[in-house]
Amino acid sequence: MSYFAAAVVRDEGEWSAAEVNLRGASDIDDVADRLRDVEPDADLSLLFVEADDAYLVILRLDEGEDLRVFGSDSAYAEESRLGALLVGDLKTSVTGLEEGEEPAPAATGDTESEQPAVDPEADPVGDADILADLGISAQKLLRLSAHQGMLPADVTAEVCQVLGCADEVEELREV
Repeated sequence: MSYFAAAVVRDEGEWSAAEVNLRGASDIDDVADRLRDVEPDADLSLLFVEADDAYLVILRLDEGEDLRVFGSDSAYAEESRLGALLVGDLKTSVTGLEEGEEPAPAATGDTESEQPAVDPEADPVGDADILADLGISAQKLLRLSAHQGMLPADVTAEVCQVLGCADEVEELREV
C-alpha cells in the first residue's frame, strides 16, 4: 500500500511543511515522535497521511503533546500494517450526524445529484473535532472525508487551504 505523509507545523504563526517517512514505524508513539522531530518547538504539528487514494489519517500535536487522531475510515486498519498502526486502536466511530439524522444530499447547481453526498460504507474513527479550533468543524471534516469523488489528497488540500498552508503542502507533492 502506498502512502504520502505530510507534516505541517506552525511555529510563531508561520507554517512550514515536510514529508515524513513512516517506514519502519513501530507504533503510534513512534509516528508522533517523527512528527515532533519535524519542528520540536512548534506550537502546532499536523500530519496528513494519505493512503492509496482511499484513506486519510490526521494526527495532531499541540506544543508536542496530547496526540489526537482522526481516520476517514476504520477499514484502513484492516488493509495495511500502517493503517493498523495509525487507526487500529481507535474505538470511537464518528459520523457527525445526530441520532436518526440523514446525511445531506450533494447538490450540483439547482438539481440534486443522484449519487449520495457521503460514502455510506465509510466508518470514520477518532477525534472529528481535531481541527475545529482551526476553522474546520467536525461536521465539515466528516463531510469532506466521506464525500463521493473526494480523494484524500483533495481533503488535505481543502483543509490546508483553510489553514493557510496549502502552498507548502503542494510544494511537497511536486518534489
